Amino acid sequence: MSWLFRLKPGASIRTNLLVAALMWSFIGLYLIVRGYLLHVLLPGIFWALALGLGTLKARFVIERAARKNITRIVARPDGMCLGGVYSWGMWGMVVCMMLAGRLLRNSAVPSLVVSVIYVAVGWALLLSSRLIWQEWNARRTLR
Repeated sequence: MSWLFRLKPGASIRTNLLVAALMWSFIGLYLIVRGYLLHVLLPGIFWALALGLGTLKARFVIERAARKNITRIVARPDGMCLGGVYSWGMWGMVVCMMLAGRLLRNSAVPSLVVSVIYVAVGWALLLSSRLIWQEWNARRTLR
């Protein structure tokens, strides 16, 4: 078992926070761009709706998950596996969200609606990632 332990991609708490922040940010940006590309001529009212819904989702749902994730990462000792940056439940949620996005994209739902949903969810992730970035930055000054 010790050889397996040596192969584990262990990292510091700060690196785990960086990976989590990058993932939330990049996935958020990806969804915003994907939503834009689904309906390039997205009218301003729909952008406002998507950003408003995304802000509400961030405030009441995603930020709670981000704080829980930060607490989990910080509670773990240095050198823990990068794959453990999220709990098994969170990884399961990631897979479910990917499947839901794929089903939505391939459904009969109009592209304008899918576009608004993608932009809203992407904005919620991007907005909430700031909490992880703040913790990552705070850890820089703790050294």
